[in-house]
Amino acid sequence: MKEIKECPAVMEVCDSLLTVVDCEFVALALQNEVGPDVKWHYAAGNLNEKYKRITVRFGKGIAGKIISSGSPMMLTDFPNGIIGKVTDHPIMLAEKLVSTYAVPLFFHSVPKGVLLIGNRKIKTYTETDRQYVKKAAQDLEKILTEQILR
Repeated sequence: MKEIKECPAVMEVCDSLLTVVDCEFVALALQNEVGPDVKWHYAAGNLNEKYKRITVRFGKGIAGKIISSGSPMMLTDFPNGIIGKVTDHPIMLAEKLVSTYAVPLFFHSVPKGVLLIGNRKIKTYTETDRQYVKKAAQDLEKILTEQILR
């Protein structure tokens, strides 16, 4: 897979979420082409570069759970109310996130990616916020299918 950094359209979609949604962080994760692991490829509003080194197993962490379930997920007060260990959520720890909303990205009708927005304070994302994220995810699916995953 080509590096996401080479695709300005992907960065533009992610960066635009920072302005249209009340969030401090936006990230994109994709499942590896070979094997079940999931890696964070792009982030905006990040505190550091740790996201680049985070790889989670299918079904683990936010990215792995979203891809395995194919469903959106919201956390509003991390680490309260999570199932499993705090260390199972490395993106939350690395970026000091307290609230997140994440949706799957589908390629050929199979969930293979995750678009996540986050805040470093307690927040419940509105229906409008969630619609913006869903629309951005659809835009990313189209861009990635056309430019990266061909």
